Amino acid sequence: MLRATTLIRKAAVRADAVADRVTLDHAARQALPATLTGRDGLGFTPALAKAAALEDGDALRLEDGRLVLVEAATESLLEVRATNPARLLRLAWQLGGSHVPAEIAADVLYVPASAAELVRGQGCTATPVTRAFKPEREAHDHSQCGHDHGHAHAHDHGHAHDHADHAHSHSHAHEHTHDHGHSHGHDHAPKDHGHVHGPDCKHDH
Repeated sequence: MLRATTLIRKAAVRADAVADRVTLDHAARQALPATLTGRDGLGFTPALAKAAALEDGDALRLEDGRLVLVEAATESLLEVRATNPARLLRLAWQLGGSHVPAEIAADVLYVPASAAELVRGQGCTATPVTRAFKPEREAHDHSQCGHDHGHAHAHDHGHAHDHADHAHSHSHAHEHTHDHGHSHGHDHAPKDHGHVHGPDCKHDH
């Protein structure tokens, strides 16, 4: 079976090179199935070097140079509107924080039907619709950034922790040295630093 090894973004797709097309919903465009069959019967195996989310209008290039166009399938969605634009903006912010994909237009959001509870909680109206779902690309870019950020955060945290421990130890040593310099004139010095001023401690006891 032919393999699709390269992703071609919509802007670079040549119509005369398109040999077939596949219709995929949003989930399938995020994680391609093991095998695909085009509308005209062309079967192939996705084998991209790097995982990537596909968008409506992108294409997969086969080993022989032909392209298979990717089209967004119709899905059950919610058309979300609000009388107050601030509510719609607040909802969009919450959807992003919950990693829920959303298609944003001037005065409406399109979201998966599974987001119904979150929508109602913001006082917005939601109407069931069936249409192609083309969420903002930032939703995918955010997922990739969250992964990179998580790795960087863990790495930085390790260094920050070591630095903090080092700083703590250094600070302790400094204070100990400082107390040592002034401890001879105080009765409590032998008690606090008996391990340093052994002779003084014996004298007090």
